[in-house]
Amino acid sequence: MSSVLYDAPGPRAKRRNVLLSVVFVLLLALVLWWVWQKMDDKGQLKWALWQPFTTSEAWTTYLLPGLGNTLKAAALAMVIALPLGAVFGIARMSDHAWIRVPAGAVVEFFRAIPVLLLMLFAMEFYVRSTGVASEDRPLYAVVTGLVLYNASVLAEVVRAGVLALPKGQTEAAYAIGLRKGQTMAGILLPQAVTVMLPAIVSQLVVIVKDTALGGVMLQFTDLLNARGTLAANYANVIPSFIVVAIVFILLNLALTTFASWLEGRLRRSKRGTGTVLGAEDAEELNAAEIQGSFATGAGGNIP
Repeated sequence: MSSVLYDAPGPRAKRRNVLLSVVFVLLLALVLWWVWQKMDDKGQLKWALWQPFTTSEAWTTYLLPGLGNTLKAAALAMVIALPLGAVFGIARMSDHAWIRVPAGAVVEFFRAIPVLLLMLFAMEFYVRSTGVASEDRPLYAVVTGLVLYNASVLAEVVRAGVLALPKGQTEAAYAIGLRKGQTMAGILLPQAVTVMLPAIVSQLVVIVKDTALGGVMLQFTDLLNARGTLAANYANVIPSFIVVAIVFILLNLALTTFASWLEGRLRRSKRGTGTVLGAEDAEELNAAEIQGSFATGAGGNIP
């Protein structure tokens, strides 16, 4: 059985794939065993180093407040960057050069600068040019850097998602008299949501992880920064890194799981998602249209 993109593997290819999978699993198991042995030799598996994470003090005093600040910064950056990126992505497709060119310059400029550098610039700006309180500056700087960088990346995601739609969608909208703004808002963007969703979620995961840069460089009291204080008090540097890494993995896994559920729901709805219908779905729709035509004719509405 073949596909448009690739040929189905034959018996030899299947055996080779199984063999490679087994070899990979064995190598991974060996690496994990080696890491375990090294940690055991260095005394990093002693219960005294891991026991603090079983108490409420380590979580309520250090990790949970840091996690709350991480989620706060990430949420603010997402809420601001998503609509801002959509605006700049649409502006880059404008027919007017005075809109398209400046929008493209802004997007390319901020996309080319590392997000950490944007955070540092924002921090200096808030210190020298604003009256923001010193305890709030790290949060403001982290959110500003995340918004400027990720909005520019999301602008390209939006533009690519809209351009990936068939040109017939735009031509049909113009044929029935819709303006470009109406076509974009009512036809193209709703259909491009499903196309863009995986890339958008990937960028949201990046936002969550990049909050850690503020904890390291700007003393923003996020999860990673709180880990440093916890490790200084309990002298468990390696275990604290492992626990925080697991928290980040679970957090991003929850985000991607929710996005997968949302994408599946949008695709099942077949309304405003750009979903390609299968042969059975198309036949059902055609049958419904034919029945509706006969019913209309029977009612005498058609002369």
